[in-house]
Amino acid sequence: MPISYTLDDRKIRQLKEVDLKAAKCAELLAGIDWKNREAIHQQARISTIGATTRIENAVLTDAEIEWIDTELALDGRPTAFAAKRFRIEEKISRDRERSLEEVAGCREMLAVVYSQGAELFPLTQATLCGLHRELLKYYPPAAYHLGRYKVVPNSVIEHNAATGDERIVLQTSDPGPITETAIAKMLEWYNQTLHEHPWPIAVGCELVFRFLASHPFQDGNGRLGRALFLLALIQCDDPNLNQVAPYCAVDRFIEQNKTEYYAVLARVAAARFHPDPKKYRMELFLTFMLKAVNAAIDSIEFYKKRVDSIRDLSVSAMAVLQCFKNLPEQRQTPKQLRKETHLPERTISRILRSLVDAKLIQRKGLGPATRYQLVF
Repeated sequence: MPISYTLDDRKIRQLKEVDLKAAKCAELLAGIDWKNREAIHQQARISTIGATTRIENAVLTDAEIEWIDTELALDGRPTAFAAKRFRIEEKISRDRERSLEEVAGCREMLAVVYSQGAELFPLTQATLCGLHRELLKYYPPAAYHLGRYKVVPNSVIEHNAATGDERIVLQTSDPGPITETAIAKMLEWYNQTLHEHPWPIAVGCELVFRFLASHPFQDGNGRLGRALFLLALIQCDDPNLNQVAPYCAVDRFIEQNKTEYYAVLARVAAARFHPDPKKYRMELFLTFMLKAVNAAIDSIEFYKKRVDSIRDLSVSAMAVLQCFKNLPEQRQTPKQLRKETHLPERTISRILRSLVDAKLIQRKGLGPATRYQLVF
C-alpha cells in the first residue's frame, strides 16, 4: 500500500541525503568495538529518555537519568526498579517522583524496542498495548488504564513548564469505535507498506502522526508515538537505518524545538483528527522529522567523542568524574572533591580543567564562588 501523501523531488532528494549520511555513520560504527558501541548507545538512550519525558513536562536531567540507568543496569532484571526504588528516591528529590516513575517506565519500554524491535513485526494492537504497559507500569494513577484504549476524550496538549500554561494542539479521535477503527487501519496499512515502500522514514512519519492523531491511550501517547518512529527504523529493510537507529536520539531535536514540533502537529491536521489520512498535510511532519533525523545522526559523532574522552581519562580523572556522577544534581567545589578523592589540590585543578575542556562537566561562577557540575 502507498503512503497517503506525495513525495516531491525535493523530499526524495532529502531522503536520499539522509540515507547517504546513515550509510557513512553505519560504516563508522562498524569500525568501533562492541564495548564502545554500547557506550555510544547508552549515551543516545539516555538522551532519548531524557528528551521524550521532558517534552511531556518531566524534570529529570540527562545526568540524573544516567545515574538511574547505571544503578538499574547493575541488576538487569525487570524488577530492578522496584528493588532499588528507595535508594534512587533518596538521591532524587521527592518533588521529582513522577518524573522518576516516567523515566523508569520509558527506559523499560525502549529496552523492548531496542532488543526486540525487529521481532515485533508485524505490528499488532497487542504490541502497542504491551509497550504502553511498560511505559506507565511504575505510575500508580495509570494502573486502571494500562494497555487499554481510552474511554474519555483526550487531546495533544502543549505544556509550558515555565508558566504552567497548557493549550490544545490537536483534537484527537473520540474514544470507542472511531479510535479502535483508526488504529486497526493504521496497523494494517503499516504492516503492508513498510517493506514495500522505498522510503521507510516517510512511512515512519505517517505511522507516528496517525497514532498521535488518534491518541488511543488515556496517557503516554506522545512518548509511545515517538518510540514508534524508532521502531519503524529498526523494523525497516534499510540495513543502514537498522544499524544507526539504536544510536539516534531523535527526540533530542524535538525537545530542543518543542514549540515548532507542536505547531507542525497542529498544521498537519488543521488541529483536528481525520478518519481519512489523505486529509493530513503529512509532508509538513516529514519535513520536521527529516531535520530531527539529520540532527540525531550528526550527534552520533558527538557521543563517540564523549565516549572516547571518558575512555582516555586517567584513574584520578575517572575518580573525580565519578564524584559528579554520584551526585548529578549537585554543584561541587574543588574542596569537596579533594575531600572525596584525597587527591592533591593541583591535581584536582588540572583534572577539572581537562573535564571542562572535554565538555564532561561545566563550570559555574567565578573565583571563590566557582562550582562544577555534570554537563546535562
